[in-house]
Amino acid sequence: MIARDFAQPPTLEWPAMSKIKTIAISTGGGDCPGLNAVIRAATKSAILQHGWRVLGIEEGYNGLIWPDRIKELTLWNIRGILPRGGTILGTTNRSNPFALKMVENGTEVTRDLSDTVIQNARSLGIDALINIGGDGTQTIGLKLHHKGLPIVGVPKTIDNDLSATETTFGFDTAVHAATDAMDRLHTTAESHKRIMLVEVMGRDAGWIALHSGIAGGSNVILLPEIPFTIERVCEHIRKREFSGRRATIIMVAEGVHIPPDLPPDLLEEWNRTPRRGAVSHLLAEAIIRQTGREVRVTVLGHTQRGGTPSPFDRVLSTRFGVAAVEMIAQGKLGHMAAVRGEEIIAVPLEEAVARQKLVDPNGELVRVGRSIGICFGS
Repeated sequence: MIARDFAQPPTLEWPAMSKIKTIAISTGGGDCPGLNAVIRAATKSAILQHGWRVLGIEEGYNGLIWPDRIKELTLWNIRGILPRGGTILGTTNRSNPFALKMVENGTEVTRDLSDTVIQNARSLGIDALINIGGDGTQTIGLKLHHKGLPIVGVPKTIDNDLSATETTFGFDTAVHAATDAMDRLHTTAESHKRIMLVEVMGRDAGWIALHSGIAGGSNVILLPEIPFTIERVCEHIRKREFSGRRATIIMVAEGVHIPPDLPPDLLEEWNRTPRRGAVSHLLAEAIIRQTGREVRVTVLGHTQRGGTPSPFDRVLSTRFGVAAVEMIAQGKLGHMAAVRGEEIIAVPLEEAVARQKLVDPNGELVRVGRSIGICFGS
C-alpha cells in the first residue's frame, strides 16, 4: 500500500455552488480509450440539464498555466467523438503545476505555478473543474482543491489500479487489445513450435496481464506482485514439451521485478538500459540459455492505449461524465466518481488516491489461473 499525506492550506473563497455558470474539463496523464466519451457526456449533461457553459482545458493543467490553451466545448464541437480514442483536449504527464520543469536561460528549473492555476481559473470564471486522470492527476487535483479550486475527479487508467473504484474506463479496451494479440500469436506459435513472450502495460499493477493472460490462454503469466524465477518458468516449459506441447505463450507485465536467478551479464545490461521492452528481451535471452529453444518477443506498448473504446468503456465513460456533472450540481466537491456494485458513487479524493489497487497473489483470479494450469513463475 502506498500511503500519502497532504497538507491542507486555507481554502480560498469561491462562488456558491448554487450560482454555477461555468465548469471546465481537463484530461491528464496518459491517454486511453474512453476519454472523449467522458468529455462528451459531461458537456452534454452540463449544457442540456443545467445550462452551464463548458470550457475544455488543453494538455492537462498546462491549459490553466497558459490560458490560450482553452476552448469552449459546445454541443456542436463534441459531435462524433464518442467512438474516438485519445482525447480532443490533448494530455500530458508533465503538467504538475506544483513542480513544473521549465527551461530558463538555458537551464532547467522547477517552479511552483499552482497560484497561477488558481488565479487563471478564477479569472476565467471557472466554478468547478472535472479532473479526468489516474493516480498522479487526481493527487495534483486534490492539492489544488485544498488550495481553493473546486475539483471533481473522474478515474482514468488502463492499469485499473485505483482502489476507490471497482473498475476504470480504458481497462476493458486494453484487455481486448492484448487478448486479440494473444489470439493471433497462438496460431504462429503453434505453427513454428515456438515460445512467445508478450509484454503488456502494468508498471506496478498486473491487472492487464492477469485478465488478458487468462482470456488469451497464456501458459505463463508474470506479474509485478508475484516474485518469480527463470528456473521455475523453464521448468514449466519443459513439462509442456514432455507432454508434447512445444508452443508456449508467456504473458509479462512491464513492471515485473527482475528475478534473482537472472544471469549477471543480463542483470548488468538491465541496470545499464532499463527501458520499456528491455525486461522482456532479457527474460527471453535467459530462457533461451536455459532451454536452448527459440523465443520471440512482442511488446504491445501503446497499442493498448490507442484505438476505439470498447462498448463497455463507452458506457462506463458516459456514466462517469454524467455523474461528475451531478456531483458538481449537488456540491460534492473534492470527490471522485467511483464504481461500487451497480452504482456510481462519490468518494473523497483523499480516499481515492490513498493507495493503489494491486493484484492479490492469493486472490480469486490468481487461484483460477493456477487451477487451469497457468504458471506464475513462483
